[in-house]
Amino acid sequence: MTAWTLRGQTFAWSQRTYLMGILNVTPDSFSDGGQFDTLDRAFAQAAYLVQSGADILDIGGQSTRPQAETVSLQEELDRVVPVIRWIRQDSSDLQAVPISVDTTRSGVAQAAVEAGADVINDVSGATYDDRMLSVAAELGVPIVLMHLRGTPKTMQQLTDYQDLIGEIYDFLARRIDAAVRAGVASDRIMIDPGIGFAKTADQNLELLRRLPEFQKLGCPILVGTSRKSFIGHLTNQPDPQQRVWGTAATCCAAIEGGANVLRVHDVREMRDVCRVADAIWRG
Repeated sequence: MTAWTLRGQTFAWSQRTYLMGILNVTPDSFSDGGQFDTLDRAFAQAAYLVQSGADILDIGGQSTRPQAETVSLQEELDRVVPVIRWIRQDSSDLQAVPISVDTTRSGVAQAAVEAGADVINDVSGATYDDRMLSVAAELGVPIVLMHLRGTPKTMQQLTDYQDLIGEIYDFLARRIDAAVRAGVASDRIMIDPGIGFAKTADQNLELLRRLPEFQKLGCPILVGTSRKSFIGHLTNQPDPQQRVWGTAATCCAAIEGGANVLRVHDVREMRDVCRVADAIWRG
């Protein structure tokens, strides 16, 4: 896999696991909704995540938790773009951190990249918006394509698979092909099997066990398990913010399975997890 260079940082996929710090500027995200939905609090959290070891910030203004309500295009823009602009205008080292915009709307993606974002992270695999892939191609930025069925309102009713891994693999293969046909360079595509999205708890565990099978697609792999409900189910922990240890276990499993990027809330803790797990499995 070809390394990515973002804002002078080289992401050499074979060398170590990289951390994507989650910054939800929303009032209703499942774990931290309302905590960072003002400009000053979002900026402070961005600084904290980077100081804690985040290699990239993932900024999102539309919750994708189960049953989440869809906000208007303008509302999503108003949440995301000012935060990115403020980070890019900062005089400290924060302005140089790579930023991913977590959106399924090409209009938000374009505005975010113009404001200073470097990567598009689309949980729909660029299926919700027909222009997303062409916008990524025109802007020349990498894109993360995730597997999802339905919408956040319906996805947990769509967990009936004949062949879980095969169907997810085929979906991602088709989305990679669509992206390349739209003009996205094949070495600028990352895949995400979509743990927690249209998956049961047992299916999430199977995905982690069989993650190495997705390496055959030839793209870097992003895994996002952080604080998710299946971890709460296994640990009998209803509070998402108390699922750090369970998250750490899933991050170890993901690294052993070949994940290149982990999308996490608790960057400081997962940084140490990555260092030790990388030493074990990547030498």
